[in-house]
Amino acid sequence: MATENKKSELQFLDPPAAVNLFGQVRWAWIWLILRVYLGYQWIHSGWGKVTNPAWMDGGAALKGFWERAVMVPEAPARPAIAFDWYRNFLQGMLDAGAYTWFAKLVAVGEILVGVALVLGLLTGIAAFFGGFLNWNFMMAGTASTNPVLFSISILLILAWKTAGWWGLDRWILPLLGTPWQPGKVFKKK
Repeated sequence: MATENKKSELQFLDPPAAVNLFGQVRWAWIWLILRVYLGYQWIHSGWGKVTNPAWMDGGAALKGFWERAVMVPEAPARPAIAFDWYRNFLQGMLDAGAYTWFAKLVAVGEILVGVALVLGLLTGIAAFFGGFLNWNFMMAGTASTNPVLFSISILLILAWKTAGWWGLDRWILPLLGTPWQPGKVFKKK
């Protein structure tokens, strides 16, 4: 369905089911369950890395992961990374020794994403960064639980307005607002 706004521009409306599911507070309990589940997964994963010297003292674990990911096996086997540009990116990170600091960034980032999701703090942004982590793991050839967690992240991003209703976003979002609609803190008086 399309409507015309005041400037006579064509504007497409979202389907009523999507508006209802992603924008109505009455469905916030669904997002709470998914948000806490996803947050727990990130905290659990990140904690395992933060407490592991192979991640925090030099990044040997990440170095090994990247080295295995960039390997190109003999035919007919397929490489873990399907896109050469991503393999080149990881090889550049390896060559630069970026794993020494990047491993810490991944470990701490996973915990921060998890805590933000569990608390419902800037849920859409936290879900975006969690999904970005999942995307990178999948691009490096690791399926595991990443496709499911990525899908949950996408749903939470779509439900950003209500996904944190049973959390801190209920109070934080009205205060901060968005770049296109400033909240109470940023409104001009």
